[in-house]
Amino acid sequence: METQSVSSIEKAVFDLTGKVAVITGASKGIGEDIARLFARFGAKVIVSSRRQEALDQLANEIKEQGGEATGIAAHTGDMEQLEQLVNKTIDVYGGIDILVNNAATNPVYGPSLDCDALAFDKIMGINVKSPFELSKLCYPSMKSRGGGSIIMMSSIAGHTPDPGLGIYSVSKASINMLTKVLAKEWGPDGIRVNAICPGLIKTKFSQALWQDDKTLAHFTKRLPIARMGTTDEISPLALFLASDASSYSTGSLFYADGGTVI
Repeated sequence: METQSVSSIEKAVFDLTGKVAVITGASKGIGEDIARLFARFGAKVIVSSRRQEALDQLANEIKEQGGEATGIAAHTGDMEQLEQLVNKTIDVYGGIDILVNNAATNPVYGPSLDCDALAFDKIMGINVKSPFELSKLCYPSMKSRGGGSIIMMSSIAGHTPDPGLGIYSVSKASINMLTKVLAKEWGPDGIRVNAICPGLIKTKFSQALWQDDKTLAHFTKRLPIARMGTTDEISPLALFLASDASSYSTGSLFYADGGTVI
């Protein structure tokens, strides 16, 4: 009997060949890293964010590295643009198997008293309503293709409120429950729904938390892994959840936080 090498076994387990993945907030940071990794493992990747130029650049770079990618601009707060995103994806690649709801916003940093109604609506709209609506739009295609994987990008702020991120924390607690609700309801259709809860990751989105050494030390000095994380420490977890390696995992929250919530 021929013995398989470790690399061939890993490729088989994590292989995304033939799968179509839609990733929001994909032009930079965690979303970009996930897109690049998915493409390396064979997925046809739709990268989406608000700026078409940045998406075209990323898609071209992925193609130059031997992957398959297309950029489709969409504002996740605009329901019509989300519909167009799904329809264009199906036009280009024939369907959808994987959705990574990565786009998020946090226009307010400070006490919750400083979060006015407009900011509240924006946070909850982009961070909760949009992933819900986009997941619903992807549902028929996933079901028709025998199932799929939806990955919500949550946060440790959904586990315990972060100082200065009160309503953002509320939105992430909501996305955690949405993950469980959809997992329970859509499991019979072969659709798995899980969430990744990063800790402090060095991205532009989290810059307010790490650009100042004192603030950074406040968030990291007591951690078992006493540093901030990087985007390439999140993307492999997304690959696991997108692939058959996690075929028995749904409704779960996966923490990558250096031990913050211990």
